[in-house]
Amino acid sequence: MIEKVIVLDQVDPVIFYGVNNSNILLLKTLYPKLRFAARGRAIKIYGDEEDIQIFETFLGRLVNYCSNYNKLNEEAILDFYNGEGPQEKKQDHLIIYGVNGRPITARTSNQKALVDAFSKNDLVFALGPAGSGKTYVAIALAVKALKNKEIRRIILSRPAVEAGEKLGFLPGEMKDKLDPYLQPLYDALEDMIPAAKLREYLETNVIQIAPLAYMRGRTLSDAVIILDEAQNTTAPQIKMFLTRLGLGARMIVTGDMSQVDLPRNVQSGLVQAQRILKGIPGIATIEFDRHDIVRHRLVQKIVDAYDRFEEERKKTLTLQPPEE
Repeated sequence: MIEKVIVLDQVDPVIFYGVNNSNILLLKTLYPKLRFAARGRAIKIYGDEEDIQIFETFLGRLVNYCSNYNKLNEEAILDFYNGEGPQEKKQDHLIIYGVNGRPITARTSNQKALVDAFSKNDLVFALGPAGSGKTYVAIALAVKALKNKEIRRIILSRPAVEAGEKLGFLPGEMKDKLDPYLQPLYDALEDMIPAAKLREYLETNVIQIAPLAYMRGRTLSDAVIILDEAQNTTAPQIKMFLTRLGLGARMIVTGDMSQVDLPRNVQSGLVQAQRILKGIPGIATIEFDRHDIVRHRLVQKIVDAYDRFEEERKKTLTLQPPEE
């Protein structure tokens, strides 16, 4: 009899063990010659060396499946035990599998273009209206790169600019103060990374929240860096941010020029950056439009209505006679 400890560092143990440890109980039934106990991320096994080796190989297949699909149930375990893995339906334009195995895919032509541009460029601008999926796809690409060990960390940043409301003083530490502004990014991460694993990534700084104002002086290497709501950066801010790019790093900058919340006398740095960086190899720009909107069907109609209103307003201002 020997003892072996296997550490599950690639998967969320809550998912791997199943509801009320149902998956572990099934494994005990399938391998009655072994005694094992699961606690935290460690599975401790007792038995003959040959039996443990067979079980360890089987467990490795389950870990790979759970890591890829973010799910594991009794049916999948039995499929592997009977010699055939679960037959997963092929997904077109798949990026990753999110929580509970939900496939996250590029759903529109411009989302697909963003996926392609990210694979070929170190800096990608994704510009377009609310609801077009630019930020969601950007985070999915970052999570995929992290899972594939192409990078060591994900860095998220967003200007702390209020959308028309004055929130005043926010209590807590730096992360607590920024959380209200970064909630859309958290929402996306929670769709893609199981809760326990996400907490671990945040606690160990594998996923970092980097305030734009605190980025100066840093060199960000071996990372995917995402700047969201970049239309609310000033020219000095976005220049400072873009020059943080280090070795082995890639950057995605998202923005919507119809939702600038800066004071009227301050030009958006994103507009200037687009003009200055145009044509540089290694930098790509994907422009989303209303056809890419994948939220509720009314969102596209709302965007269209506001666009028509702005066009009419500009025509009215143009036709008004100058004041004498």
